Amino acid sequence: MISTSARLLCLVSLLSARPSWTCRELAGRMEVTERTVRRDIARLRELGYGVESEPGPWGGYRLGGGTRVPPLVLDDEEALAVAVALREAALSGVLGSDQAALSALLKLRQGLPPRIADRLGELDAAFVHTSRHDERQIAPDMLLELATVCRRRERTRLSYRDREGKATVRDVDPYRLVHTGRRWYFVARDVARDGWRTFRADRVTQAQPTGQVVELVDPPDPALLVSRGIAGGAYPLYVTVRLPLPLDGALRLVPPTVGTHRSDGPGDTIVEIGGPDADGLAKYLLSLGTSLQVLSPDDVRQALLRRTRELFEDNGGHGPS
Repeated sequence: MISTSARLLCLVSLLSARPSWTCRELAGRMEVTERTVRRDIARLRELGYGVESEPGPWGGYRLGGGTRVPPLVLDDEEALAVAVALREAALSGVLGSDQAALSALLKLRQGLPPRIADRLGELDAAFVHTSRHDERQIAPDMLLELATVCRRRERTRLSYRDREGKATVRDVDPYRLVHTGRRWYFVARDVARDGWRTFRADRVTQAQPTGQVVELVDPPDPALLVSRGIAGGAYPLYVTVRLPLPLDGALRLVPPTVGTHRSDGPGDTIVEIGGPDADGLAKYLLSLGTSLQVLSPDDVRQALLRRTRELFEDNGGHGPS
């Protein structure tokens, strides 16, 4: 006689294999009584499985939608396929900046039998992701290591290389991973500096958990912290403009990864945007397709006026004589 838990897993597998079963068919396949089948069906419903029944001599049971996400029963190939799909979703950022794919992949990989985990590791080594010429790739294993320490809130010894290639080792309290659409950023509290920092995940060379679980006090908005760090990068020139939009509208027009924003009354927003030169900034401002006021500097204002005049003349307009 198999255990109740094993019998329930077997029952789920059978219900998933075809559209419907009669109670007699299930009892025969599982080598139990029809009463036991009905009792097990009731247990599955308590666990959240949407097992539907049809009355009558030709009726039976079929697996429908449940009230919550129940445990799944996957064979080897299905488990491998789900793991690969979750990993690709995490690396591509198709789900945005949340960590749903990483969280699901962590849960799945922790329960994978060694035979499937080894195959997934072989795929990790064989797959290559193309990237822009100025972007480094992050290894799937490193991404999962960072996600694991974030999930466990475990102080971590981080080995990191900055943009100049300088190597540092520091203790950090992990918080979140943020995907910007181009790359992953690791948000953590730097213990020695007692401040929140963002680290490019592809520059992390090692993440060694210390075993110390920490309680994070007043953590920041991780996406906002990363956005400000990206927007505040080193540019040779910055322009400050006033947009006739409330803050939420300005954020939709100029993403937080491009500029830093602050409200200027109920209907205006001041935005600071960095760029390579005055002409490049003027071109970007024109692409916004909205009225705006350049507050500073004057060379960007003049470049914007020059481009506006050229656009006007190219479309048959005539300036003042």
